[in-house]
This record gives sequence, structure tokens and C-alpha cells, in this order.
Amino acid sequence: MQNGYPLIAIVLAYLLGSVSFAVLVSRAMGLADPRSYGSHNPGATNVLRTGNKLAAALTLLGDGAKGWVAVMLARVFGPRWGLDESAIALVALAVFVGHLYPVFHRFHGGKGVATAAGVLLALHPLLGIGALATWLLIAFFFRYSSLAALVAAVFAPLWDLFLFGPGPNALAIAAMSALLVWRHRGNLAKLVQGKESRIGSRPR
Repeated sequence: MQNGYPLIAIVLAYLLGSVSFAVLVSRAMGLADPRSYGSHNPGATNVLRTGNKLAAALTLLGDGAKGWVAVMLARVFGPRWGLDESAIALVALAVFVGHLYPVFHRFHGGKGVATAAGVLLALHPLLGIGALATWLLIAFFFRYSSLAALVAAVFAPLWDLFLFGPGPNALAIAAMSALLVWRHRGNLAKLVQGKESRIGSRPR
């Protein structure tokens, strides 16, 4: 990083990631704070537990879009400001970390599935589509969002290495996958115990 622009881009990506669409959409639509019911996770799956499909869809799109926008802006405009491949990979990781630990919401963020999907689509559309297809397939047959996320997280870095080889993006994707699995550790325990909530179930 030869100038300060890469650092600025990384900080801005983190701040964008810190915008929680689950909280904003719920407030705008007069719904309860998603951190107060169900899994207490500010994400689309938990918002869906209110029964409001539009709110869940808007949350999903917003969280995915911020990951895509951050990376695409870095890819399109970054080179003229000195952002190399490593800096762009750090931007991708920063927007994802912002979603997990948002400064605007006392570092209580979501689990990162939608944002990770947006990041992957911006980095490598083929990889993003593959990860989304994996999530949809597992979610459709098993009805567990957490299980779908865990399976997609495990396979994403493997597919990236197979399709594109090692490099800064591979390291960023591996880090995101590890963080995603870590954020789902409670869900994994519930899956083993048979206590995990299925997609669309009501708050308990």
C-alpha cells in the first residue's frame, strides 16, 4: 500500500458493513428489533420469524448488496487510487467484519451469510453463484438456514482454490468462512441436539 487510499477504502468498507439492514428495515416497518426475539440475530432469517416476508427480503437484499457494492467499487475505482489485489481482498474482508461487528450497533451484528454472498459475487460471480446454489440446495431440503450456511462456508474456499488458485482473495475468503463458522457455533450445537429452529418458524 503505497498511499493512504487503501486504508481509507478498508475503513469505509467496514463502516458500510456496519449498517444493519435487519434493524433499519424492522424500524421502518414498525417491527420488533430482531435482536429481541428468536435467535436474536439481526439477519433475514430471524426477521422472517415475524411472518413479514417483505421485511425479510429487504433485509436479505440490503445485507447482500452492501457486500457487493463495497467490493465492486474497490475493483472498479480502486486501481486508480492505488488499491492492488491485496487491498481489494482486505476491503472484502472489512465489509464482512463490519456486518459481524458493527460499530453503529454496539458490535452486535449478524452472522454474515448474505453479506458474504454479496462479497463472493463481486469477487468471482461464478464462485458467488456456486455458494448461493449450495445454500439454497441445503436450505430447501433440510429447512435449516444455519446448516446451509455452514455447508456453503466450508465449500466456498475450497472451490475458490480449485477455480482460481491461491492469492489474496483466497486468504480473504478463507478468513470469512472461518468467521462465518465461528458465528454459527451456537447453531451447530443446536443442530447436534436437534433444537435448531427451521426456516420460517415463529419466535419462541
